[in-house]
Amino acid sequence: MERLATSLCAQGLQIVVTREPGGTEAGEKIRQLLLDTRTLGLSPIAELTLMFASRAQHIEEIINPALASGQVVLCDRFTDSSEAYQGGGRKLGSKIVIDLHRVLCSDLKPDLTILMDSDVAASVDRARRRNRARGKSETKDENRFEQENRAFFTRVRSAYLEIAKREPERVFVVDARGTPDQTHRKIVEIVSRKLNLSRPAVKVAQNVTQKAH
Repeated sequence: MERLATSLCAQGLQIVVTREPGGTEAGEKIRQLLLDTRTLGLSPIAELTLMFASRAQHIEEIINPALASGQVVLCDRFTDSSEAYQGGGRKLGSKIVIDLHRVLCSDLKPDLTILMDSDVAASVDRARRRNRARGKSETKDENRFEQENRAFFTRVRSAYLEIAKREPERVFVVDARGTPDQTHRKIVEIVSRKLNLSRPAVKVAQNVTQKAH
């Protein structure tokens, strides 16, 4: 996502880069609670509502003001991730996630979502390596989801792909099995078309939201 932001900034666009859960002071505290392996006994419903608490604050404090000022928002994860992880992975189903999003988030959706698809085992291994590397320099523990089993992540991936099938005009699936450079080029091409850029901004983001004109 940082590479995409750099490419878009080079095109003269004003970019806001953010993430979920988190993005705000309150949201980062919720993130720590949600992702810490020491958070035991958290029910799927409690997990989902905490995700939406962070998201509601995120929209109010970061996303809506940025859109109102004409900036492009790049957000690492949004409600699709709740539908995939809690709806699919935790088996809560899509309806409760969609209903909560409509009520708590005014049904705000990205104009474009990039779904980077890869082999489940490879994706989990990459996430675990990233968190181990981060742990060497930070005190934060963000491994709770990475400790889930293969069946959980298979359900997550299936839920993501179902969203893409349901909303093909918004969700673009990118094969992320290649090199980082190859994946970056694919993403930049898709985003450049969406934003009507005059030339590719190659020099990930999951979600790209632009104020409607």
